[in-house]
Amino acid sequence: MVTEMDKQIVNDLKAAGIDYVTSVPCKQLAGVIEVLEETPEIMHMPSNKEDEGMGLCAGAYMGGMKPCIVMQNTALGVVVNTLATLIQFYQIPLPMLISYRGEVGEPVACQVEMALHTKAILNQMHIPTYHFHKPEDAAELPGILEYCQMASKPVAILCDATFWRASA
Repeated sequence: MVTEMDKQIVNDLKAAGIDYVTSVPCKQLAGVIEVLEETPEIMHMPSNKEDEGMGLCAGAYMGGMKPCIVMQNTALGVVVNTLATLIQFYQIPLPMLISYRGEVGEPVACQVEMALHTKAILNQMHIPTYHFHKPEDAAELPGILEYCQMASKPVAILCDATFWRASA
């Protein structure tokens, strides 16, 4: 089910000039993905794996587009090498809209372990990280997207279960 927050997030992406998004299926981000599918101004390319999606984003950027990836934090361990040797090395501004699975209220126990490491991994990689816990936190998204482009860096926007529940 699409919420107003899903629409707001996609509208903020459009307003920031994001015109290419790749995503990996995620229950928490399903509404955003559905809105992306219905947004002709943004080319949405589903991906099988997050590291593959980052490669697609790099190609889109080198082809003159402004990419974004929509993913889960549980795949962060898989993308460390791609982030370092491709996205960061080539200074690709890549907003990463990440469902932050494993926090308080998480119904799936296996998601918890990666949540314990997510922020530490992003910090170790010097990736600016923003945590959306309340719906009003999303008001920061336009500024985060602008910063990402200005700094030519990836940024992580973590959206936890509390954020999605309160935004429904």
